[in-house]
Amino acid sequence: MTNALDDKTIVRDYFNATGFDRWRRIYGDGEVNKVQLDIRKGHQQTVDTVLGWIREDDNASALTICDAGCGVGSLSIPLAQMGATVFSSDISEKMVGEAKQRAEALGLSGNPTFAVQDLESLSGKHHTVVCLDVLIHYPQEDAARMIAHLGSLAESRLMLSFAPKTLAYSLLKKIGDFFPGPSKATRAYLHREADVVAVLESQGWIVKRNAMTKTQFYFSRLLEAVR
Repeated sequence: MTNALDDKTIVRDYFNATGFDRWRRIYGDGEVNKVQLDIRKGHQQTVDTVLGWIREDDNASALTICDAGCGVGSLSIPLAQMGATVFSSDISEKMVGEAKQRAEALGLSGNPTFAVQDLESLSGKHHTVVCLDVLIHYPQEDAARMIAHLGSLAESRLMLSFAPKTLAYSLLKKIGDFFPGPSKATRAYLHREADVVAVLESQGWIVKRNAMTKTQFYFSRLLEAVR
């Protein structure tokens, strides 16, 4: 687990320093460069897919949802606006602070509930656990443990997104296009979909819905697993 701890320290430090300013801009609506705009659009598509699935089910007000790795609240805030009870956590204190400010600016008080926590320390039970674009920080063996841990927190549904490990994306990553420029401040791990599904199935989950978001610089596979 030494490597995972190193990765966690790198990620926490990055998102509390230069990474915070960069990704706050990307996940906001201010002016960004072409690459950052492309990533913003891609991430928003993933968020919109999750929101769309929950709207289809038409039961948001009955749900308790854990947004694990909430960033600046891009998913947590609209979930709360839809009526869900949302617990939001992130490893970065600065990210959580930004998410709180954004929620308060929209008149949301007490929901979402925010906490500065890494994935490993999360506990409790929620109807749905969502973890978007976080597994990229975990190597395969640690990602498998983390998926199992997140699944233990979910009563009925687990939604995960990850950068898929295919030949094309592996080549892109090798030549430096996967995370261009300064964004290479953290390690980026790709995961085979078959490996992720195998972990889910070993824990009794069945993949119900899936989606793929592809832009020029953003690649994310989204799975919804249910029991």
